[in-house]
Amino acid sequence: MITARSPLTSRRAFVGLTAATLGSLTLASCGGSEDAEVDPASQNVGAMETFEADQQFKATEPITVSILWTDWPEQPVKETWQVFDRIKELTNVQLELTHVPFSDSVEKRSLLISAGDAPTIIPLIYRGDETPFVSSGAILPMSDFVEHMPNFRKYVEEWDQAEMVENLKQADGKYYMLPGLQEVWVPSFSLIIRKDVWEEIGIGIPSTWDEVHEGLQAIKEKYPDSLPLADGFEGQSLINYGGYSFGTRAGWGFGDGTIGGQDGEPLRYAATTEEYKAMVEYYRTLVAEGLLDPETLTAANDGSGAGGVAEKFAKETCFAASGSSGTAIEFAQALDETVGKGNYDLQLIPPPAGPGGNIMGPRNFWHGFMLNSEIAESENFLAILQFLDWLYFNPEAREMQRWGIEGETYTKSEDGTIELADGYSLDSFDLNVGAGTDLLKDLGFSTFMAEATESRALKESYNSAAFTEYIDGVLENLESMPPWAPAPLEEAELEQASLMATPLKDAVDTATLQFMLGDRDMGEWDAFAAELEASGLQNYMDLINGARERFLESS
Repeated sequence: MITARSPLTSRRAFVGLTAATLGSLTLASCGGSEDAEVDPASQNVGAMETFEADQQFKATEPITVSILWTDWPEQPVKETWQVFDRIKELTNVQLELTHVPFSDSVEKRSLLISAGDAPTIIPLIYRGDETPFVSSGAILPMSDFVEHMPNFRKYVEEWDQAEMVENLKQADGKYYMLPGLQEVWVPSFSLIIRKDVWEEIGIGIPSTWDEVHEGLQAIKEKYPDSLPLADGFEGQSLINYGGYSFGTRAGWGFGDGTIGGQDGEPLRYAATTEEYKAMVEYYRTLVAEGLLDPETLTAANDGSGAGGVAEKFAKETCFAASGSSGTAIEFAQALDETVGKGNYDLQLIPPPAGPGGNIMGPRNFWHGFMLNSEIAESENFLAILQFLDWLYFNPEAREMQRWGIEGETYTKSEDGTIELADGYSLDSFDLNVGAGTDLLKDLGFSTFMAEATESRALKESYNSAAFTEYIDGVLENLESMPPWAPAPLEEAELEQASLMATPLKDAVDTATLQFMLGDRDMGEWDAFAAELEASGLQNYMDLINGARERFLESS
């Protein structure tokens, strides 16, 4: 049984997330105004006199607000999209879209902000994306105004995310983006297995990496022409969720490369630790034994074509691979053509345990938004804050953005179960495929905006029972790593840190693949560490640890 996720929460989310973590060390060259004096009480045209959590927001007079909209090739925006009309009907707010293509959305966003041409609302912002624009005054310090956002404050408290929000603070003690909030946090990517085959060889669902190794060996014996494990995301996915269980961070989750820092200890560079080396040796062994497909460690997965992991599943030369529940749909569609529906069982399983324990990455936010600082001059300032608080954090607004209009596009039973109405489909989630009007493609619901903040119930509403089992399995068996230790850099340090971090990360990525593929002998591990030192690792860590000490002293 498989479950669907949106295109963004499969491959593309981690592209954005990787860009965010690296972008957090980049200094913008833009100029901007200093923090403006803002008085929400007097800049209140259109605002509701009283506005509380879980209340419907509606501006007291029409407002138009601009928003940056990322266009996915498979999700072209239509002028007839009902979602924008529905938002206007409910709130009296008209959204005015500025379009950027997904292919270079991060670059276009930076250019717009640098040129002073960015729209008011800048969504699809992951933690760290805001950092380059803080010193220029180009974006608004959101922490100064959350007192006017009751929904945000309520769900930060109810979902126990106050400490995480505090960790968003920059060197000046303020935070400049509001994140999407998730009531439950589970890894979007893990291991997808042909459960029927794993049961056939007597392993069942593997709960440890040792069991994964044992199972792959048994599958290889039964299917000698197979390379039973694949990644398909340039090696970045497998070592991301796998790395945590070895007590390190790698791949998509490498970020600034630092680990530790709790209890006053200095931060360490992950790639120089014994835990990182042990992770590399594990995957190197799988490659050497013909259990891990080396091609899928260097080529991106397009879900099709001769080298695609989906086709390897279809040909039954692959029986486990990295992916999300959305990726599993690609695998299932390929298997339908060869093995046939009902003749296989795909399952996304919790990340296996390793030497570090039953560990997943730190609990995190999903993407949220930041605001162009020019909003500080708007007479509608307070109304726009209220609108965004409703749009991003009000439960009814979140349900509307996912499902559309109750009684028209979907129905909701007394126990909260949601079903699409007759004549409506949501193909990207494998719901009523081909039944008629598609919520996303035809009406504009269930776009990237819909996924930013989600209760567990909403998350489960559009997923299958198998995904609920996945959530249960993760929450019951895995423990989150501690949050990454904040070490916010000051303006003068940002560009310096970026210039140091980029070549270090490039060297780590290159050497990690070389060691895993067997192109470099493990006897050269110390030489690899020496190469990092020669590339300025100590200066980089001194800079980061200095920022960490400053943060602790000011906290």
